[in-house]
Amino acid sequence: MTQNAAPETLGDGEPEEGPDEKPSDGADAPRPRRVRRLLTWSAATLALLMVVGAGAGYLYYRQLNDNIKKDPLNLGDSKVAEPTPNAAGQTPLNILLIGSDARDSEENQQLGGARETFGSTPLADVQMLVHLSADRSNMSVVSMPRDTLLEIPKCTDPEDGTVYPASDGRTMTNQSLGHGGPGCTVATWQELTGIHIDHFVMVDFAGVVSMADAVGGVPVCVDANIHSRDSQGHGSGLKLEEGTNYVKGEQALQWLRTRYGFEDGSDLARAKAQHMYMNSLVRQLRENATLSNPNKLRRLAEKATEALTVDPGLDTVKKLYDLSTELRKVAPERVTMTTMPNRYVGARVEPTEDAEKLFRLVREDIALDGKDAEPAKAEPKAPADPAADDADIAVQVVNGTRTDTLAAAAGRTGTVRDALKEKGFTGATADTTSAVSAERTVVRYPGADLEGDARRVAEALGIPAGSVKRSTDVSGVTLVVGADWREGTTYKAPVEDNTTPESAQALNGADDKACMHVSPGFTW
Repeated sequence: MTQNAAPETLGDGEPEEGPDEKPSDGADAPRPRRVRRLLTWSAATLALLMVVGAGAGYLYYRQLNDNIKKDPLNLGDSKVAEPTPNAAGQTPLNILLIGSDARDSEENQQLGGARETFGSTPLADVQMLVHLSADRSNMSVVSMPRDTLLEIPKCTDPEDGTVYPASDGRTMTNQSLGHGGPGCTVATWQELTGIHIDHFVMVDFAGVVSMADAVGGVPVCVDANIHSRDSQGHGSGLKLEEGTNYVKGEQALQWLRTRYGFEDGSDLARAKAQHMYMNSLVRQLRENATLSNPNKLRRLAEKATEALTVDPGLDTVKKLYDLSTELRKVAPERVTMTTMPNRYVGARVEPTEDAEKLFRLVREDIALDGKDAEPAKAEPKAPADPAADDADIAVQVVNGTRTDTLAAAAGRTGTVRDALKEKGFTGATADTTSAVSAERTVVRYPGADLEGDARRVAEALGIPAGSVKRSTDVSGVTLVVGADWREGTTYKAPVEDNTTPESAQALNGADDKACMHVSPGFTW
């Protein structure tokens, strides 16, 4: 591969990339074009955090703190429980990175073109969840395509009290930013994923350009000469020679917003290019000794803080430095970049079943690179109150086998009740009135005095100890027969698949050989 200088930059009024993607399955029909033209870039945001932190030792000035804009963390009504600490008392960190297409300054307008959108409602065109593991050994990043269809929850604007009702049906996720600010984008993510978000960082166009300038260029690779411009003027204008090129400034922005010319021309290909850029930028920050220069750090920190909007938990350089210190504990080879698995719905996309699997891995703090150490199997602590004799244990059986797509399996309460009676639990009863849904079979108990009884019921049926839960929703030992036990009298605990779905298109942070494929129609 050759190394080439950056040949061109994006001029004022340059036509922007449009959202009219082609389906990733190679369908020939063109995607509908949206009237509004948007810039998408994402990769520099995480590195922005790292650089601000890297310079904080030199640059703890009041004006830097004053540069940072603040907004509330969550504008929705519902909350998501914080994750349970691990055995060492550590908890993971989840940070939502948001790229705003706002053109509310002359500099941002010039970079974004499309003067008719000046001052209009901004869109969250880039959304990336950064998950830092509880033990700080690994990091996972999940990008959500900007055209994802989902339900935006009710949000309240903190500035003027305007209440934005929940969306009537599904709408594009990037519209969440216009429902009161970044706190509504956070609320939307939490509603969809069930992942508790600790912080958000939002950055604008100018921040991306200043970042690439400050680090002296970021190496990116294309497998052929590329010029992102078609006969109708669509494209970012990116022009590079085959091989590795160091891009900076506006050309870095061109790379991050290029869709025409990369692979199938879809927004998913653009996300792949953004992931490559982010990985490369982080490696550059780690390896580039010139960043120890105080003057360069000062300029970089000033530009970075001017571009940021954060939640109150990150509203000072000191807090950003502390966060970046945590992020830098992870080696590049333990960073995994992914895109939310999705399928096309007309011109838009929606999450697939693989997306929920990916969200579960993040919720459960499972490394996406598959390199988690085998957890030590701790013996469960003995209950304070031992179990009664089997015949004296009262247990109610509830049918929870109903799912979104399947009706409840008939007769499950009676069948499992009879199985318990055969095992000596003569006090077992069937509840035929409750209508619940449970993905997994679980034994619930209301207080410590019945924990021993609940464990004994689980043991008799082969239900794992981890599926015995304390719950204030029950008044006695309650066996909820879940969707994983729709037939038979012998429970078989499902084997959990904790591998990252192939459809997430995982990219390792240490992969410095990744190269974007150039579409034949955009080479020169």
